[in-house]
Amino acid sequence: MAKKVAVIGAGVSGLTSIKCCLDEDLEPTCFERSNDIGGLWKYTETSKDGMTRIYWSLVTNVCKEMSCYSDFPFQEDYPNFMSHSKFWNYLQEFAEHFDLLKYIQFKTTVCSVTKRPDFSKTGQWDVVTETEGKQHRAVFDAVMVCTGKFLNPCLPLESFPGILKFRGQILHCQEYKIPEGFRGQRVLVIGLGNSGGDVAVELSRVAAQVLLSTRTGTWVISRSSNGGYPFNMMITRRCLNVIEQVLPSCFLRWINERQMNKRFNHENYGLSITKGKNPKFIVNDELPTCILCGTVTVKTSVKEFTETSAIFEDGTVEENIDSVIFTTGYVFSFPFLEEPLRSLCMKKMFLYKHVFPSNLERASMAIIGLISLKGSILTGTELQARWATRVFKGLCKIPPPQQLMAEVTKKEELIKRGVIKDTSEEKLSYIPYMDDLAACIGTKPNIPLLFLKDPRLAWEVFFGPCTPYQYRLMGPGKWDGARNAILTQWDRTLKPLKTRTVSSDSSKSASLSHYLKVWGAPLLLASVLLICKSSHFLKSVRDKLQNRIFPYLVL
Repeated sequence: MAKKVAVIGAGVSGLTSIKCCLDEDLEPTCFERSNDIGGLWKYTETSKDGMTRIYWSLVTNVCKEMSCYSDFPFQEDYPNFMSHSKFWNYLQEFAEHFDLLKYIQFKTTVCSVTKRPDFSKTGQWDVVTETEGKQHRAVFDAVMVCTGKFLNPCLPLESFPGILKFRGQILHCQEYKIPEGFRGQRVLVIGLGNSGGDVAVELSRVAAQVLLSTRTGTWVISRSSNGGYPFNMMITRRCLNVIEQVLPSCFLRWINERQMNKRFNHENYGLSITKGKNPKFIVNDELPTCILCGTVTVKTSVKEFTETSAIFEDGTVEENIDSVIFTTGYVFSFPFLEEPLRSLCMKKMFLYKHVFPSNLERASMAIIGLISLKGSILTGTELQARWATRVFKGLCKIPPPQQLMAEVTKKEELIKRGVIKDTSEEKLSYIPYMDDLAACIGTKPNIPLLFLKDPRLAWEVFFGPCTPYQYRLMGPGKWDGARNAILTQWDRTLKPLKTRTVSSDSSKSASLSHYLKVWGAPLLLASVLLICKSSHFLKSVRDKLQNRIFPYLVL
C-alpha cells in the first residue's frame, strides 16, 4: 500500500513535491488555501486574502534555462526573463503535463499538523484541514511543508521613531501592485533588496521624486552579461566553481568587485557596501540609470520621522514626503505545527541540509523551499523534494536525530564563543548545495566518467551552464531527454532573440577562434585544477598562493 503524503501549498515547491511523490509511487494530497496554483506567482489586484502576491511589473531574475523543472524545459519561444504571467503559464503547463491538478484540494486551509500517539514507531501525522467552514481530519505517513518563505510581511515600525506621527501613507510592498496611485508624489522606499530596487525604479516613472533608503548598500547586477548573454548562464558553471574552491576568498572578492564596478562605480552612486557588512546583491537593469537621471535618490537609513518628513542618519532631512513603502522582507512561520517543532523549524540551523527537522524520531516531515540560494529557488526545491520523497520511501537514509541534534548543539556553542560564524541565514552557493543533495540521491553528474563515455556532453556539463537537466543524466529519476536538453540549451536561449533575419555575411561572434580566445585560458586552468583537485600538490600550491597574494591584497 502506497504511503500517503500531505503536501501543504501548491506553489512552485508544492507542485514539484506532488510530482516527486508520484515518481516514487507515493500518494500525495495537496492542500492549497487559495483557489489556484502558483502561490505568490498568481497575480491578484489585491492581497486581501492575506497571501503574498507579486506586483504587476515583476520580471524574473533568473533566466529560463537556469530556472525550470529539470525534466520540463520552457518552450523555446519563451523570453529568457519573463513576466509573472508567462511564468505562471509555465507552472500551469507543468501541472497539466504531469496531471497534478487532481491531487490538489483548493480553498483548503491546514489548521494543525500533530504527531500521532505512535509516531516514534510509525512516523505518522494527524492533519486537520478546513474547507468552506468544515473541518476534516486525516492520517498521513509523511508531510511536505511547501509554504515558502514569503508568508508574513516584516513591517518593523518600532525601529523608526516618530513613524506613528507621520501623516502620509504607510504600506509594505506586499500591498504594492501598480504605480498609478503614487503619481506626482514624493515617495520614500525603505529597504534595498530586489523588491526595493524594482519598486523604486517603477515609481520613478510617475512620482515627483523617489528616495531609496538603505542601511548597507548593495551590488547591482544586470540580467545580461558580456555579449548580451543571460548573466546566470555565464557565471553558474562547474569550471568556475572549481576555481572558486581553490583560490583565496579575498582574491575572488577583489576580482568580483572590480568586475561589478566596471558597469558603474557603486561608490559614486551611493550603493557601495557599508564597511563591516556582508555583501548583498540585487538584480536590476535600470536602477543605475534612474540614479544617474536623478529620478531616484539614494539615502542612508532613516533616523526618525516627523509628521511630513524623514530625518536620515547622515543628518539630512527630506520634507513633504507623501508615502513610505517598506520593502523590508518577510517572516516565515508554521502556525499549524505544534511546539517545540514549530520553534525548531524557524531556525534553519536545525534543518538537516535545510530540509529535515533534526529532532524528529522519524524522518517523515520535510520543509521544502525554505532556502536562500545563489540561483533559482525553483530548481533547489525540486531537488529537495526528490530527496525527501526517497527518504520517505526508505531508499535514502539520514543520520539519527541524536547525532543531528548533538552536531547542531555543538555548532551553536562554537558560534556563541565566536569560534565560527553563523552562516545559516546566508545565501547558499548554488552548485555545491545542489551537488550535495544530488549526491544523497545518487544523481550528481560523474564528470570523469562522462568525459570517457560522451566527451561532447561532458564538455557542456563542465564548461557550460550548470542547468537543472544535469541532475537528470544518471541515477534515480533519470530522464532520457536530459542529454538533448543540455546540448540544445543555447538554441532555446537565442530563439526568442532572433526575431529579425540577419544577412548571412554578418560577422559570427561564435567563431572557433573567438571562442578559444575568450575561454582558452580559463578552460585550461579549470582543467588543470579539476585533474589535481584532490592531490597534495594542489593543497601546497593553494597554501603558497594564499601566503604570497594575501599580504599584497591587504596592502
